[in-house]
Amino acid sequence: MTDCLSLLLVFNYYCISFLMHFAGSYFFGGSMSRSTSVVRALISFTLLACLPAAAQNVPDAPTPKPSVPSNSPFPTGAPPAPKNAHPDNTPADQPAETPSDVPPQAAQPAQQKPGGLASSRNDLYTISVNVSFVQIPVTVKDRSGRLVEGLSPRDFTVYEDGTPQKLSFFSSEPFPLSAAVVVDTNLPAGSLKKVNDTLPALVGAFSQFDEVSLYRYGTTVTQVCGFSGSGSISTASLQKLKRPGRNEGPPVTSGPLANQGAVINGRPADPSAPRIYTPPQESYVLNDAILRAAQDLSRRDKVRRRIIFVISDGHEYGSTAHYEEVRKVLLSQNITIYALGVDTAAIPVYDKLNRIRLPGFGYGDILPKYVSETGGDMFAEFSKDSIEQAYAKITEVARNQYTLGYNTKVTPSSTYRAIDVHVHRPDLAVTSKGGYYPLPPPPK
Repeated sequence: MTDCLSLLLVFNYYCISFLMHFAGSYFFGGSMSRSTSVVRALISFTLLACLPAAAQNVPDAPTPKPSVPSNSPFPTGAPPAPKNAHPDNTPADQPAETPSDVPPQAAQPAQQKPGGLASSRNDLYTISVNVSFVQIPVTVKDRSGRLVEGLSPRDFTVYEDGTPQKLSFFSSEPFPLSAAVVVDTNLPAGSLKKVNDTLPALVGAFSQFDEVSLYRYGTTVTQVCGFSGSGSISTASLQKLKRPGRNEGPPVTSGPLANQGAVINGRPADPSAPRIYTPPQESYVLNDAILRAAQDLSRRDKVRRRIIFVISDGHEYGSTAHYEEVRKVLLSQNITIYALGVDTAAIPVYDKLNRIRLPGFGYGDILPKYVSETGGDMFAEFSKDSIEQAYAKITEVARNQYTLGYNTKVTPSSTYRAIDVHVHRPDLAVTSKGGYYPLPPPPK
């Protein structure tokens, strides 16, 4: 462009020089000095007029290309990346998702280390889904009835249907309790008064980490309060649990309070008919009460020790649920029964007679069967002080047990499987449940 401008200026110069020479000779006739001044002015004017026009035709300089860093991950000449298309309703202040370097995968259940032995309560959450985990609370006592501590997994052998099992879980740490307290309010008034007076001590026997629910039963079952921390149970809830108990006197068969039979206008319909009074049969729906508590406990946290604490004389009559049905629920949900036998259940000789079932009269004392099948414990106490001491003993035993566990294959069969726990030390007594009913496999 510079060369073209130079040629243009030279061409204009010669043209104007020619015009100057011609015009000077023609118009001024020999007055060369005057003509020269005029022509020079015309040349200057012409040059100044041509410079802007020439400058307008000069194109802009090309934009320099940005240098690509030597460590750039993109090759030279790569096409630009497409812009992200965001919806119009996306908030401006919403942070963009950080892409993961790992492709998304389906969530996998936590697996136990090969050959390892889980020992924490939190490990109960990480049982593999392709096996059925069997958890066994075990109580070990010496000859004096004191709890034995310091045992290791090598001290135990567990048999299922006569076959030894390999332990996959062992813990000696105390478990928090989920306890359903079930009180028989159809006890005689004298015995029930002792129980009512000890209810504050019962609540105090649980720790701040335990959760407790209260039930009462007689002819029906009532939940007085739902599961809550032991320190949250109000005095009003304990008052609702209390009942006066049944009358211990003989039935009234004569007089104005007796059953008069059919009457017309206040007089017997048949004065000559003999008056026979049959007292109504009392109901003791112990099976229904345990089943109700077990169903509620089955929905509680499985890393807690789930127990039912029954305060009763053990009489059972009039329940809708049968013993075998309740037993199956207890063993399939790993729920243990602890019992405090009062009234006739606290008298050793009379208690043994009560365990015999008479047709038409139900069970005299069915509590020992529940306790034995679930691996619990039973205390028979008669006085108020001994009842309060029994509360602390039961909660201590339930909380401080060894917990054993093993894995077995899932099968569609729900038949009963017998369990036998041996401890390889002399003079020790082992208490555990006698078996279990496997739950059905989860749907696929």
